[in-house]
Amino acid sequence: MADPLDTLIVGAGPAGLTAAIYLARFRRRVLVADTGDSRASWIPKSRNLPGFTQGLHGETLLERLRHQARTYGVEMRHHRVETLAANEGGFQADIGEESFTPATVILATGVVEIVPAIPGAVEAITRSLMRVCPICDGFEAQGKKVAVLGSGDHAAGEALFLRTWAADVSLVLTRDADLSDGRRDALKQFGVKVFHTALESVSLAKHQVTAICTEGGQPNHFDLVYSAFGVTAQTDLARQLGAKLDEDGRLYVGAHQETSVDGLYAAGDVVRGLNQISVAEGEASVAATAIHNRLPRNPA
Repeated sequence: MADPLDTLIVGAGPAGLTAAIYLARFRRRVLVADTGDSRASWIPKSRNLPGFTQGLHGETLLERLRHQARTYGVEMRHHRVETLAANEGGFQADIGEESFTPATVILATGVVEIVPAIPGAVEAITRSLMRVCPICDGFEAQGKKVAVLGSGDHAAGEALFLRTWAADVSLVLTRDADLSDGRRDALKQFGVKVFHTALESVSLAKHQVTAICTEGGQPNHFDLVYSAFGVTAQTDLARQLGAKLDEDGRLYVGAHQETSVDGLYAAGDVVRGLNQISVAEGEASVAATAIHNRLPRNPA
């Protein structure tokens, strides 16, 4: 890449690839670096993404975005960005055995799901038996017997949220988990049953989840289970630069997706907790446009 690099985008999920498409269409020199493990690839079929009534597999969406980015000349590196430092002209990034000096950077590194230690959990997510996002697919839980598996108030909140669609919702907590009084009262008010279990007692069959709950030791069967152990934001590179984080450990950004570090932008799940593809793509378009406007003009 002999020409100056306008923007390095770290992460090739919906946010990173959308930003790359926008910047490339602004005739900017863009490089995308990614390890190929976007959380979006786990989605078996998303039906809440506007414009796709019949649903869309996450990997299909990613492949379409990658193809569109390459159409406009976006270059990609299948490597982790090991180090990122600020310098006088922008940034210094080490990617594999290469080194780059982009004027700006977009972090679209996303989050990592905290998957419970249950054999076959990841495979269960990819076939919709175990789910991780009630906003995305709670609508499809209607008429099903649903369990929310977790370890505290966060899981209780998801169980209450799922009562929007499912009449039969149980909160299955790990043995040592506890709840606040307010959560307990709300669960009782909305008819959410509360059990405790050991993770090793949870089994994931082809079409059914079974949990041996401590009350009487009887098996409980569910049509699907939501894993509600939370996520971990991928902010290592931002921390190297001293970027400000919010109280949830995600990147703080301003109105144009700018972080507290000059020239460093962020979009997608690494920013806020909604974890939606449409939000990630919108944030990416804002960040890309802001970067184009701050860089020196590039007239045809």
